[in-house]
Amino acid sequence: MPDFDDAVLKCFLDNQLQLFPEPVADTLDEAKDFLEEYMAVVVASVDEVIEYFEDEGIDMEGAVDDDILEADEVFDVGDGRYLIVEG
Repeated sequence: MPDFDDAVLKCFLDNQLQLFPEPVADTLDEAKDFLEEYMAVVVASVDEVIEYFEDEGIDMEGAVDDDILEADEVFDVGDGRYLIVEG
């Protein structure tokens, strides 16, 4: 199970509306429970984001790094890591 530290949880809380029409969590504990339930993942680099989408069979033909990082499912934690949540 991924380790959702406070930086990841806060990132999700602050930016959850990029993926969902209304908040799905109000506290760090609720965010952690939600992310665990939805099997979100934390990756350490842009390359790992790309690898994740390729492994999931998502067609990224012609997409560049910036396009991938702007996907609603991708949250920039701000420390080089990315949270990926499939809504």
